[in-house]
Amino acid sequence: MASLNNGITIVHKLTIEALLSVTPYKLIDQRLVRRVFAMDPVGSAIFRRCLHVLLYYKNVNEEDSGSLFAGWAKESLARALYEQPLLSGRLRRGEDGDGELEIVSNDSGARLVEAQMNITLSEFLELKEKEEAEAQLVSWNDIDEHNPQFSPLFYVQVTNFRCGGYSVGISCSLLLADILVKDNFLNSWANMHNNILSNNNESKKPVFYLPNLKTNGYSPANIISHSPTNDCGQTMHFKVTIENENSDGEFFQSLALLCVEETESKLGSTMASEFSLFVKENSEVIKIEKYSKHGHVNPQLGLKTQVTCAGWDEYLGANEVAFRDGNRPMHVSYWIGSIFDGLVIAIPPLNQATLGVNILVTIPNENKL
Repeated sequence: MASLNNGITIVHKLTIEALLSVTPYKLIDQRLVRRVFAMDPVGSAIFRRCLHVLLYYKNVNEEDSGSLFAGWAKESLARALYEQPLLSGRLRRGEDGDGELEIVSNDSGARLVEAQMNITLSEFLELKEKEEAEAQLVSWNDIDEHNPQFSPLFYVQVTNFRCGGYSVGISCSLLLADILVKDNFLNSWANMHNNILSNNNESKKPVFYLPNLKTNGYSPANIISHSPTNDCGQTMHFKVTIENENSDGEFFQSLALLCVEETESKLGSTMASEFSLFVKENSEVIKIEKYSKHGHVNPQLGLKTQVTCAGWDEYLGANEVAFRDGNRPMHVSYWIGSIFDGLVIAIPPLNQATLGVNILVTIPNENKL
């Protein structure tokens, strides 16, 4: 086993077989815009940070394979993107390139990558360095900070293993990660995928089915990057319900600090003295600012305010994502990339009738106490 200079562990040679753009299956009637307020976009690493979700699937029958999934996914993902068009959009600067940053659902498309790895799925999952090796199974190119409008914000990589099993790696800009969390995107996409399968004969192959197409494989260099996992961190999740809707921004900032202190205590790690705070105010606005651990007072929580720990799956439900009926993931991995000083994300709750916020706290791996 070898390691590249960027910290990615190489298990076996990964071959990129295909790279496609997937756009919503029909034009969006009303284009959505999400404003991104960031005092220091480069310093807060908004062009680099992303959420990775990696799902592993067994090969359950002859009609199930990574190539078949990738072929049908070109259609099902197009339908899912129509429901969530921001995922196929781009980050740009408004007012002819000189204004505030914003994400526009401009139908530019997500990236769909198909790859091959010369190792069985069970062998991969048993690797001692599995967590480091998983970086090969997700695709992500950092957003170009000078010309962000040319960079996709959402990637899917389907990797075929030698045994017939496959993995589905999702990478999403942190500016849009709430769509995966709050709007249950993965399960919605899986439902659309199953509907397409049920409406087609099992023996029918999708139009894009790589084994039927001539390919010599692509060189991964200069096409797709694989972010190292040594710049990620440990994440804890908190569900917070509050007793009234008049709590101001300072209250939520202090509440985030309370969750940071709880995370440091639970994980035995420490957050940097200044870290990035992502606040998703509503579907149209996200704010990013540098936030200091010092000089703030913990909020006085009312009797009806509750703060409870939750797991990744409570947010994403990825363990139940079955793109083929009954074939749930045998394993799921999650991590947030490009964590240097630490990160806190505040996202509105799933149930709009509930007053409160979901808070994710990520502390860099190297900041062990």
